Amino acid sequence: MNRALRLASGMRQTPQRRQVWDAIGRLGGHCTADEITSEVQRHRPRMARSTVYRALEALTRSGALRAVRLGDGPICYEAADVEHPHAICQVCQGVLHIEPGLLRGLEGHLEEEHHFTPVRTEVLVVGVCDACARARGRPPPRHRQLIDHVHHHEETEGPPE
Repeated sequence: MNRALRLASGMRQTPQRRQVWDAIGRLGGHCTADEITSEVQRHRPRMARSTVYRALEALTRSGALRAVRLGDGPICYEAADVEHPHAICQVCQGVLHIEPGLLRGLEGHLEEEHHFTPVRTEVLVVGVCDACARARGRPPPRHRQLIDHVHHHEETEGPPE
């Protein structure tokens, strides 16, 4: 992650926050607090776990990082300026990045057909990767939870509070 660290106005860039940001860059994003702590401590052995957690909280609050939960796994951190949908294997917890361009059609449909303006799109596809399916000796079963696709809100004056 060779991106500049941008913090919210008025938030200081401390050496600890920089170390955490750099560790996430070295790990490639989608890393847990424990993985980040281990990486930081490889370079700064005396940095306490609590310091790393406070830096993660500050970086997330500032908008530099986004905390995401991929499937049933622990919270992971990634740079907030990178938006991409994910596919996660429910067996090995492997994460695939889905091409963001695939969502443009969905966003366009929402705008044109429903007059809904997407601000941020988050998609998580849960399934079984090819390697895990082959290891099981059969294709993965296809289970989907169906939801009612039309959700109406009561008519109100202006946006919800």
